[in-house]
Amino acid sequence: MEFEAVIGLEVHVQLNTATKIFCGCKNAFGASANTQTCPVCQGHPGVLPVLNREVLSKAMTAALAINATIAPETRFDRKHYFYPDLPKAYQISQFDMPLCSKGVVHITVPRDDGTQYEKDIGVTRIHMEEDAGKLVHDEHGEPVSYVDLNRAGTPLIEIVSEPELKSPEEAYQYLTELKKIMQYIDVSDCNMEEGSLRCDANVSIRPKGDTRLGTKAEIKNMNSFRHVRMAIEHEIKRQIKAVENGEQIVQETRLYDANQNTTRSMRSKEEAHDYRYFPCPDLSPQRITAEMIAAARAKLPELPNAKAARMRDAYGLSGQDIAVLIETRALAEYYEAAVAAYPKQPKKIANWIMVEVNAHLNDKGIPITAFTTVPPKHIGMLFKLIDDGVISGKIAKDVFADMITSGDEPSAVIERKGLKQVSDTGAIEDAVKKVIADNAAVVAEFKAGKEKSFGFLVGQVMKATKGQGNPKVVNDILRKMLG
Repeated sequence: MEFEAVIGLEVHVQLNTATKIFCGCKNAFGASANTQTCPVCQGHPGVLPVLNREVLSKAMTAALAINATIAPETRFDRKHYFYPDLPKAYQISQFDMPLCSKGVVHITVPRDDGTQYEKDIGVTRIHMEEDAGKLVHDEHGEPVSYVDLNRAGTPLIEIVSEPELKSPEEAYQYLTELKKIMQYIDVSDCNMEEGSLRCDANVSIRPKGDTRLGTKAEIKNMNSFRHVRMAIEHEIKRQIKAVENGEQIVQETRLYDANQNTTRSMRSKEEAHDYRYFPCPDLSPQRITAEMIAAARAKLPELPNAKAARMRDAYGLSGQDIAVLIETRALAEYYEAAVAAYPKQPKKIANWIMVEVNAHLNDKGIPITAFTTVPPKHIGMLFKLIDDGVISGKIAKDVFADMITSGDEPSAVIERKGLKQVSDTGAIEDAVKKVIADNAAVVAEFKAGKEKSFGFLVGQVMKATKGQGNPKVVNDILRKMLG
């Protein structure tokens, strides 16, 4: 029997507001334990939460970015469960009246044969909630855990997909696209290492062609998109093997072990009634007006798919080039600013940014926003100098390396280091004559029909001119003198 997978993802995105969702404590990563807390996020009796309006605004912006429908009225609920890092013994979340519903994320999925296909993945809902604290286990192996409540009360949106993902690769591409959108609209940095983006996967299998949903397992503890893909792949194989052995799939929560690349049972899967949801009496329902939605929509930048389509038409770039350049909003803006400074070479500027600039960023481990010594207009200036024959493409790499450290404009670097290209025909003719005289055997090979010998002679002329000979002039004069 052939089986197919059915996958749904629950993605928690931490919003980058200045303060927490229901109190004035700072919303920032990396502070000493329990230094960013107050009676509200510590769950003291008698304290009252107050909704941070910026959380509501950013959540609506996220909803609009994936074409979700924003409810005219939304409400907070209490979700009850006991865990040491949950100080109130309930989490303020949303249950039956979430902020948004019915969104969509468009993904492009590569196939093994090098082709790709496109697919729309439905989003069931987006709701707001507060985060719990964090358990810190004793680093010396003692059976002791400590509670850090700095994270308690940080604002989250949970984005729940429809069970429409069919493979680990589709799940990976969905997460990649969702992360890109959230970063483009600046509601979160989506840093998985710091917990700003977390994902749980609901995985089930069914006979191929069947429309009924199978019994699902929820996979937790995945701290990278790669691990999400690997965990889902393992879980699909585990469930298929279990069914083929006559075992019953149990609805449960499982933990992913990255070291062993396996999942293991954690607890039976809770249903909604297990959490005893009821409306939070401390927070009134929120009425969403047309003016509020318009204000959130006004914050939307050009989104990745729209940017890709426009850049394809404007610059004639390939889909592969565009995918690299729009990976982050900042990189796309850097590229377009460089082209604006010199519009004649959009493809060559794209290649330079993808190869030379990205190589430097990767080497230093920095984002494009930290690449401040070479503003994008200097890239445009560099290509104008190449096109004007002032320097060659090879010399441009040396100029660029200097620009990175000095911060100077390319023309200043060329002047300071004496890198201006030699186009004087008299000087080049002298160099060509000497190379021909010194390499009689190679000249004879060329005249006998060995075209590769010409490349060697060009290299010798460039060496004689210290790499500053204009390549076109060198080629023309050398061919002329060789007859």
